[in-house]
Amino acid sequence: MGRITTLEEHACCGGRIGFYSHASDSLGLEARFGVFLPPRALAGERVPVVHVLAGLTCTQETFLIKSNAVRFAARHGLALVAPDTSPRGAGVAGEDDAYDLGTGAGFYLDATTPAWRRHYRMGTYVSQELPELTQAHFAIDGARRGIMGHSMGGHGALVHALRAPQAWKSVSAFAPICHPATVPWGEKAFAAYLGSDRATWARHDATLLLEAGHTHPTEILVDQGESDKFLHDQLKPELLAAAARQAGQELRLRLHAGYDHSYWFIQSFIADHIDHHSAVLNAL
Repeated sequence: MGRITTLEEHACCGGRIGFYSHASDSLGLEARFGVFLPPRALAGERVPVVHVLAGLTCTQETFLIKSNAVRFAARHGLALVAPDTSPRGAGVAGEDDAYDLGTGAGFYLDATTPAWRRHYRMGTYVSQELPELTQAHFAIDGARRGIMGHSMGGHGALVHALRAPQAWKSVSAFAPICHPATVPWGEKAFAAYLGSDRATWARHDATLLLEAGHTHPTEILVDQGESDKFLHDQLKPELLAAAARQAGQELRLRLHAGYDHSYWFIQSFIADHIDHHSAVLNAL
């Protein structure tokens, strides 16, 4: 397994939080990621882990710094792993022109179109390379791995868990893009990364995956603020709920009056999500 470079490390909540870089085979570029290790991991015990996927414009630091997840992960003995949201410095024409495509907007999938496919392979990075790398370098139990995310990251968490439930034992999301094949953010990204054939988009859409019979053996937890300005045009949790009912997927969708799309919303309910993952992962 490849070498990693320590960028910074800090004592936090009895454990340690660090940010690292490495030469990524999947992306063909230097990549950065963050890891929180609870006290038990520092003592040498291999602990369960939750991968946390941030949203558009974010980095490997955003979720770990802003969500308040670390203190609750420490209490439950969970590690946290946070990838970046896209490759950096790929040199694709236009990758820095808009917040919702290119840099900071990798959508956690492998691009297939000629312009993007060389470096924009966040799907393989999240599902294979980063789990293997972190398990090799840190006291992480790869058999007890969960995934969660926010917005674009919520989309990524749902899709990866539904496509590989044997790898991701627990799943949750905050304000996920539930049906990206039908909303502006998703249509723009999918057309660029995957091409114009919408049939190829279905493998990257949680609602369509459920409609096709992909399910997860555990309950999926989704929290959504009712004052989220993106709720009706971009997120559409009601379509995810309908597909879950049709598929027989256990889904706990909670709508919260007055809450928006920000990390203040995430902070308000992050303890419930860490509880959700802990109940599954610590029981394995």
